[in-house]
Amino acid sequence: MTSYIAAKASVAAITQGLAAEVAVDGILVNAVVPSLIDTPANRAAMPSADHATWPKTTEIANTIVFLASPDNALTSGALVPVYGRA
Repeated sequence: MTSYIAAKASVAAITQGLAAEVAVDGILVNAVVPSLIDTPANRAAMPSADHATWPKTTEIANTIVFLASPDNALTSGALVPVYGRA
């Protein structure tokens, strides 16, 4: 578990550090942080769970598309939670 937690913390630090580093160039850097994702593998592994509360892959993709689009003119250095109702 320690390695997993360290990797997640590293992604957060890299996201925020890189966002600060390239801000002068007008580049936005963000990370999407989903909860347990509604995938066939996760459903099979947890058949008794309430799958309706998990974010769908398309919902996570929609967040990524927004962050990478011209509609996002300001958000940078963010760790964007996509938890659904999980």
